[in-house]
Order: sequence, then C-alpha cells, then structure tokens
Amino acid sequence: MKTETNETPLLAVDNLVVDYRRGRTTFRALKGVSMTIGTGECVGLVGESGSGKSTLGKAILGLTDVTSGSITFDGSPITHLKGAARRRLAADLQVVFQDPYGSLDPTLTVGQILAEPLTAAGTSRADAHRAVAEMLDHVRLPADTVTRYPSEFSGGQRQRIAIARALVRRPRLIVCDEPVSALDLTTQAAVIDLFIDIQRETGVSYLFVSHDLGVVRRICHRVSVMYRGECVESGPNQTITRNPEHPYTRRLLLASPVADPARQAERRRSWLGLQSPTGSPVP
Repeated sequence: MKTETNETPLLAVDNLVVDYRRGRTTFRALKGVSMTIGTGECVGLVGESGSGKSTLGKAILGLTDVTSGSITFDGSPITHLKGAARRRLAADLQVVFQDPYGSLDPTLTVGQILAEPLTAAGTSRADAHRAVAEMLDHVRLPADTVTRYPSEFSGGQRQRIAIARALVRRPRLIVCDEPVSALDLTTQAAVIDLFIDIQRETGVSYLFVSHDLGVVRRICHRVSVMYRGECVESGPNQTITRNPEHPYTRRLLLASPVADPARQAERRRSWLGLQSPTGSPVP
C-alpha cells in the first residue's frame, strides 16, 4: 500500500480558508484545512453534506475562490490560477463528478465527448481517435461505444465514460467528487474496482471525496475526515476505519452498514462503550 514519503507531495493544501457570501453575511466553508497527496496515492476525504469536502475539491480545481491559504501542485502554486494557466493545468488535473447523468453532454456521441479535450489541446483527429479507443478499452467498454449517445447507457456505464474522459489526457491527479454515490451497491463495487485497477496500471493519484467510510475503506491509502469545515481526523486507512479517535468519525462508521447484521450490532455496541459478547475486537 502506498504511504507518504519525504518527497515533495504531488498536491499540498496548506491552511486553506474559503468563505461564501450569503446576502450581507459571510459563511466560512473551510477553516484552515491542510492535506497532501503523494504520487500514485489515493487520499479519501470523508464527511456529511455541508462538511466542506466538496468545497475543498472545487478549490483545488479552481471552481471556487480561495480566501486565504495555499494550494501547490508538484511544488508550483495553483491557488489563484485563472484563464490559460488553469487550462494548461487541466492536462495534469482532472475531475469525475458525482452525477453520471448530468456530467455528459447528451447531444454528443461518446466518441465526441472523449475526443473533445484532446482536439482542444491540439491533438490530431487520428491520434485522438486512437486515444479514445484505448481509453474505452481501459474502462472496459466495447469499441462501438464511440458512436452511441450517453442516454443509451446505464448509470454505471456513464460513470465509466466520465472516468475515460478524465483519463484521456493522462492526468497525474483526479478529483473524484462522490463518483459512486448515485449508483446501486453492485455497480458501486464494480466502479471502485475499476478505479483501483486504473491506479495500479497508470500510477494516477486520486482525491476521493465521499460521505461513506465503507466506500473509502476499499480504495484509499489515507483518509481525512471533514466536519463543519475542519479536518478533525486524518491518518492511514486502517487506523481511521478501524480505530477512529474522533466521535464524529465513529458516527460516520456507524452509519456505514456491514453485510452481516450480527457484526453490525456488535460493532455498534462496542463503539457505544458496551462490552462485546465474544470479548474479541470488533472490526
């Protein structure tokens, strides 16, 4: 499993503050958040709606203004990048959004959707066509997908198309903003396995935003837990998902079901301070 080293992180967020205006008042969505992501690493960002996790992802992508603090990518500041400089960064920094139904242009074929980022960057049509075919194979979709429209595919298939679009320029980091929350459990598992396979094959890094610690447990190397705009706990996956220290993290774990009702009940009793009937550690 990937761990942090002393090398310069691929992404570093330092003491980030983001404020939103609400009429005459100001709402502080991020309150001095710091985190790093290494090359080839998947870092989970977990919290309920309104915790600030999506705001952090948007700040990294340049989709919301930063009040103070800094964001660096491969050692270079990107906090306030705009215009052409931000567009150049898109080759290295991409996103997969939550909604597989709303994130794809319904008027374009899948081939056009995937080729557009390449041709906009100056890639020839022939090279773009080859790259699109390769990406579809990468996400386990048939070759004839290129001639079809998003409406012809299921939610899971659409999310695979969105992943292919994010990968087509071979980025170094992908912000995954709740990428499986709109899918059923079986499809979720298949898409998470795809993310894992892609990272193993390409070395791409992920910031994996989710409200579900059960999902994060399967894919992430490290986890940061957000609560009311602050990072209240962070550490290795196994530490956060098995032995959390913060009460909020424990509540998130209780909200993440396990397949066995007896294990779920035993885990809940343990975390509520009651003795396990077996006396053994509760996973």
